Amino acid sequence: MRYFLELAYKGTHYHGWQRQPNGLSVQEVLETALATVLRQPIAIVGSGRTDAGVHATQQFAHLDLDTPLPEHLLRSLNSLIPHDIAVYDCFPVRPDDHARFSAMYRYYQYHISRRKNPFQEGMSYVFTLPLNVEAMNEAAAIFLNHTDFESFSKVKTDVKTFNCRIDRASWEQKPNGDLVFHIQANRFLHGMVRALVGTLLDVGQGKRSVADVERIILVRDRKQAGRAAPAAGLFLTEVGYDFPKTE
Repeated sequence: MRYFLELAYKGTHYHGWQRQPNGLSVQEVLETALATVLRQPIAIVGSGRTDAGVHATQQFAHLDLDTPLPEHLLRSLNSLIPHDIAVYDCFPVRPDDHARFSAMYRYYQYHISRRKNPFQEGMSYVFTLPLNVEAMNEAAAIFLNHTDFESFSKVKTDVKTFNCRIDRASWEQKPNGDLVFHIQANRFLHGMVRALVGTLLDVGQGKRSVADVERIILVRDRKQAGRAAPAAGLFLTEVGYDFPKTE
């Protein structure tokens, strides 16, 4: 039987989602706790990989079991994992439903604080320089007209295509002046959102024009885009699927 886990985490103290040899990952913490509760080795597959320091308010992972889930699984699991990871739900799905490949879209938010805020430490990017938010939104709208985002992907990445369908890309300005970048797509490349944000911040400062953004997309060269914005401000906010929960 295949099950989906719905979870969230604060990524500050983790080397990203995916298990790796040189640092603690969210995946490793969850697999260790699941193995303790279920009394067998457990491997989980996430809906996507988040980098070190990146957060998730909604993430999904799947696992396969030959035995029924124990009662009070969520309570047992949440009592074992650290306070900065939470598992909200575990539910059965169809055998071919896949946390990564069945996802229809991913929605990210990037949070920028316009002044130092001790209560947002590690949860936003503090950026106090003047910004032209209107120009940043004009530039962000250009993303919806393109599909090849090689210029915003990390250079050493193992992908077959750099094509992504972006359905939403816009900046929201809060009453206190803080900014949130909203972006939704069917898939994202490694480091893509942070590179997009860094480039848009250059536009907001007048270092690049709106027209430069389209040129950067077309040239397909990561060196032409802006630097990656810090990981702290990035949140995986929603992952969408087209199948219902099964009973």
